[in-house]
Amino acid sequence: METTKVLMGNVRGEIQLFSDDNKAGKMDISVIGKKLTVYHTEVNEEYEGRGFAKILLEKLVSYARENDLKILALCPYVHAQFKRHPEEYQDVWLKEEE
Repeated sequence: METTKVLMGNVRGEIQLFSDDNKAGKMDISVIGKKLTVYHTEVNEEYEGRGFAKILLEKLVSYARENDLKILALCPYVHAQFKRHPEEYQDVWLKEEE
């Protein structure tokens, strides 16, 4: 399993997840200042049910922590995980626009 972060134009980008050199999933993100917005999480159909979305979430959160960013979770999956486990994500969760 390998993840990469690709920013296009220094603002919009993706966190990509690869399995055996095949792109298994991605998160669409943007970073402006100290705010990381996550719009969408997608896992390719053949990789569903293997916890790949959770791996992407862990990469997203670790990237935010390493770079002192707050996450605005517009993605329904990420928002649901933040709401289910608020104590785990309280340090990076931007609950509303500041």
